[in-house]
This record gives sequence, C-alpha cells and structure tokens, in this order.
Amino acid sequence: MAGGLFVPMLVRAATFVLGAILAVFAAGAVWAAPETRAADDFPVASDVRVGGDDTQTRFVVDLSAKIDIRAFTLANPYRVVIDMPQLTFALPAKVGEKGKGLVKAFRFGLVMQGGSRIVIDLARPAKIERAFVLEAANDQPARLVLDLGTTDREAFMRTIALNNRAPERPLRKYEPNEVEVKTNGDPRPLVVIDPGHGGIDAGTRLAPSDHPEKAIVLEFGLLLRDKLEKAGKYRVVMTRFDDTFVSLPDRVAIARDHKAALFISIHADALQRGEGDAQGATIYTLSETASDAAAARLAENENRADVIAGLDLSAEPNDVADILIDLAKRETKTFSVQFARALIGELKNATKLHPQPLRSAGFVVLRAPDIPSVLVELGYVTNRQDLKSMTSDAWRVRATDAVVQAIDSFFTARTAGKAPGRN
Repeated sequence: MAGGLFVPMLVRAATFVLGAILAVFAAGAVWAAPETRAADDFPVASDVRVGGDDTQTRFVVDLSAKIDIRAFTLANPYRVVIDMPQLTFALPAKVGEKGKGLVKAFRFGLVMQGGSRIVIDLARPAKIERAFVLEAANDQPARLVLDLGTTDREAFMRTIALNNRAPERPLRKYEPNEVEVKTNGDPRPLVVIDPGHGGIDAGTRLAPSDHPEKAIVLEFGLLLRDKLEKAGKYRVVMTRFDDTFVSLPDRVAIARDHKAALFISIHADALQRGEGDAQGATIYTLSETASDAAAARLAENENRADVIAGLDLSAEPNDVADILIDLAKRETKTFSVQFARALIGELKNATKLHPQPLRSAGFVVLRAPDIPSVLVELGYVTNRQDLKSMTSDAWRVRATDAVVQAIDSFFTARTAGKAPGRN
C-alpha cells in the first residue's frame, strides 16, 4: 500500500472525523491579505530602560505617540505580556537579552497585522502594580511605564485566575473560510509552505541581528512559492507571507483546512556556544521518539514558539482521539519519509547536507495526521559558511530548484503508485 493512492476506508473515515475533532486547534491568526501601510505610519518605540531591584522594577519604553495598552500575566514560565497597536520597534540590536531586577529578559514584535506585543520573562513571580502610558510633555517623549513588585507563586496564580486572563488572546480566531481556495474542479495538489517563526518570534537568538532566522526562512519560502506557482502544477498556500506571528496549532490548521497534499515547514538551526560546530541541511519527519539528542533538543526549542510569543496553551487538549489519529498517521508517516528522502536526494546536488540529513522528532507543526509533512532546516546560522549560503540569492535559487524537483518526484511517484527512488 505504501506509495499508492489507495487509502483504506477506515483511514478515510478516521480522517473525516478528525476534520471536526482537530478543529479545536484552529485559533489565532488573520489570513486575509493585509492592507498596505508604510512603516512610518505607525508609532515608533525608540528606547527602552529597566531599573530597580529584586523587589521593585520599572520597565519604560519611549514612544513617538501615546497608545492604548493591555498588560497581563501568564505562568509556566512567569511572564508579563503587554499588547498594543502595531508599533515600529527602532530599538538597539540585542536589547532585551538581559534584564534587571524582576525582569529577566524581554522581546517584542508583531503578533498580527495591526497589533504588537512585548513579552517580559520574569526572574520570579511578580505582580503588575501599574501599567500606563504618559503623554509627551516637558521635552519628554510619550512613555509606556510598567511597575512590577515581587509576590509569591500562590498570589501570582490567584491573580491570573481572578482576572480570567488565560483564555484571552490578542489574535482574532482563525476562520477556515477566510481564505478559501477555490478549486473549481482543479485536480492539482495543494502544497502548504510554512516559513517558521515570524513577528515577535524571531527564531533562534543565535542568529545575527541583521539576518534573523524568521527573515531567512521567509525569503526562502516566498521564492519557493513563486517557483511552484510559475510551474503551474500546484496550488500553493503560505502560512505567513510577511513578518507576522502564527501559532503552531494555526499552522497545522491551515494545512488541514485547505486539504493540503504536502506540508513543508522551513527553519534554520543553531548551536549554542560550546556545543561545537555543525553544518548542512537536515530534513525532519515526525516521531514521538527523537532519532537522537540533537533532534530532541531542536524539537523542544521549536515547540516553545507559542510560549515565546506569550500565548497561554493551558487550554490546549493533550489528547485528541488517539486511536483515530494513529490510524491516519500510519500511511501519512510513510509518505512523509518518502518525500524527505526525495528531498535529500535533490538537495545533495544543490547544497551541503548534514552528515545525518534524515532525522525525526516530536515537532508540533508536523502533527497533521493526514498530511505528509516535513520540517527543513536549511543550515546553521551559527556556521559562517551556512549563513553565507542562506543569505545568498544564488544559493536560494539552487536550493529552491531542488525542492521543486523533489516535489515533482514525490507527486509523480504517488500518481504512478510507487515510492520515489524505487523501481
């Protein structure tokens, strides 16, 4: 059965039921094309300061105009989240990597068209004593001010419960019909391209500030989309087409709602200082048991994307129709591995591969039970040669050509009823 088009009736039934069951995953993004607006139309955050100690800490952001804000806390880990209208962040490179007092670190960015967010990692439980924005006055710019005071975990958790913050998200609920792909009987397979990270989630912090991971993978994804559309053999959907944050469940939901035939998530890896050096592209498929420690570490990092963006996932289901999912996953896993192997076969002629190019781990973004899915690590931003390649136009052309060829081989083999690369 592997490689053929025949799907057992039981799997078809399971997949149909899963369409309703897994709808709970769809929450949190806007997919209609955004209105064009120049960056200088938005208020600007020009500076940030943190002062105080382990009992009282003040966090201040200088702004070009007064704005409305909403501040709340989240647990596991301890965080303060500040939501606001879309800003242009003109802050120094690497700002936020280290904090002071109750502020351990902070990050900022776009979470949706029209909305920005600051997420503060707390050194310990803290309470929001005041959160407000001052008008510009006396030669001082408008300022966002957050005052934090120390508290204990019990009081921290009680505040969250009393304020009922957890269910609320800054993003409008993703509705599947907002971007309906009109097939009109179009038999072409639909490919979903998923550039990782985006908005407030820049990707690995080890990437240079002028080449963040989120930008590297978006450029690659957009070029791949253009080539697939130009070829005319496929319909293509992007999970994001600009610097916007998209939650992990939404990425899966987009693929399932559009009945994708293939899902390709694009990322760039990194090694911490002291872990040595590594180079080359790696292709990952889904497995609850990681193929090695490095794969497990990478999956853990990637699966924290929603935490990084300040989303509270406590309400997400831990268990969704295990039996039905297992039935659908069996054939899907086979197809995923087939495509991964085809992709490795093509990429080896276009770029350097990792010595172990095919790996597996429990990536949330690969968990659509009925869609062949892979996660592509284009290379290591911590390797000088890989970074040079990934930011090179010539390399992107070669590498995207290889991916297109692998997609062609995969669907040709499925139509012919055999696995890619087999006689």
